[in-house]
Amino acid sequence: MSTAAAPRMTSTRYDATTSTVGAISPARERLLSLDVFRGITVAGMLLVNNPGTWSAIFPPLEHAEWNGWTPTDLIFPFFLFIVGITTHLSMSARRARGDEDRALVKQILRRGIIIYLLGFAMAMFPFYQWGTIQSLPNPTAWEKIIYRIEHVRLLGVLPRIAIVYICAALVTLKTTLKQQIIIIATLLFGYWFAMTLIPVPGEHEIGALFLHTHDRNLAAYLDRLILGTNHTWIGSVTFDPEGPLSTIPAIATAMLGVIAGRWIALKEKPLLERISGLFAAGSIGMVIGLMWNWSFPINKNLWTSSYVMFTAGMACVTLATVMWIVDYSSVKGWTKPFVVFGVNPIVAFVGSGVMARLIYTLWHVAYKGKSIAVQDAIYQSVFLPWLPPRVASLAFAISFVLLWYGILSVLYRRKIILKV
Repeated sequence: MSTAAAPRMTSTRYDATTSTVGAISPARERLLSLDVFRGITVAGMLLVNNPGTWSAIFPPLEHAEWNGWTPTDLIFPFFLFIVGITTHLSMSARRARGDEDRALVKQILRRGIIIYLLGFAMAMFPFYQWGTIQSLPNPTAWEKIIYRIEHVRLLGVLPRIAIVYICAALVTLKTTLKQQIIIIATLLFGYWFAMTLIPVPGEHEIGALFLHTHDRNLAAYLDRLILGTNHTWIGSVTFDPEGPLSTIPAIATAMLGVIAGRWIALKEKPLLERISGLFAAGSIGMVIGLMWNWSFPINKNLWTSSYVMFTAGMACVTLATVMWIVDYSSVKGWTKPFVVFGVNPIVAFVGSGVMARLIYTLWHVAYKGKSIAVQDAIYQSVFLPWLPPRVASLAFAISFVLLWYGILSVLYRRKIILKV
């Protein structure tokens, strides 16, 4: 991982899978909307991940409790979808420059491994167990480090992005469009059948009867079997929303993005025709997802097949809207803040994640005679005295986003883009 000076935007290529920047030939079409779409997704992620308090949040800024969806549940699949789009565009550009498949495979694996290691490092931070350990009353520094390793989450958002990126890129490297559609259908139908028809071990009933439960479905069973309860999401322990089985349909999300990228890259077709095609495909995808929801509910934690189709459809329609506004109608005055977020997504994700861990968990200050987290102290002292709780919580989140806009703006002005 390194930083490097990037040329001006009129002559650069941004790779959403890794935020890598490289020179391109002037003949290549430049769609600003891809950076804007990615930037909207990244800004939305920061907004929903960093409220003033988790006890006072407007419903659209929370994940659905289980089945169903909110705008917050669109953020992660949107990012995987844009990863798929830019994976196709990046590989096509490298092939055009004469790169062989062997070099592409090496690059895919290198990038994916680095992204996973970044996610693992975030999960390990601060690299030793913070606070008390019930089983160790007076732990040494070494025991705190070992305990952290023994309880670190192995999967998560960045690890899922890494795994999905590697799988989707390798699968689509040498397959045709028809083969890719067959693979996507196999992944989605196979996951549907597995989750609903296979009896869940220990439950003696088919999985369809346990889709409404958090920890008794097949995906949760495999989370515990493969990861163990020490390495799952700390918010649940008994299942992991980015667990092994539910990562399989997430690969289909990125592959649908690859197909969208193939369509977007057809420069022989007029831009308006490509935009219309995205609108049409997205509408069909949303309808399929909503109909599939009747038998396999839309569910982010399980990443159900209906969720894949619905969110990919929403991503198509959203991207088409942005393309129509930005690239076709040339209404670009509002785009710069999102471009700033969009060209450095890894910096935004890792940096904001580390900052959030510090101010929400690790860094405490004295406030009104109590030791509380810095985030809570800021929320209570700056926002809560003059705003209702939900509005104050949202104001804190917006301030967090603006802070990171300022940080990323400095990097943008200095033409510093994180390379992976």
